[in-house]
Amino acid sequence: MADIQSPLPGTFYQKPSPEEAPYKNAGDSVAVGDTIGLVEVMKTFIEVKSEIAGKFEAYVAGDEAPITAGEILATLND
Repeated sequence: MADIQSPLPGTFYQKPSPEEAPYKNAGDSVAVGDTIGLVEVMKTFIEVKSEIAGKFEAYVAGDEAPITAGEILATLND
């Protein structure tokens, strides 16, 4: 099991917009560089990209949740 951590503090979003589906669902393949979410900092959205490949397990951080740098956002099975 591997973790994807937040690169910075802010608000975490699992979806590109409120009307769309989450970036990843349980069982989805994740390649290095895949976007798994967004972190908003002062109205700027930064893509969170996976640095490892594997199978998406689950989001740990809730959608629209406040997060800190280094907080676990999602888990993968490698």
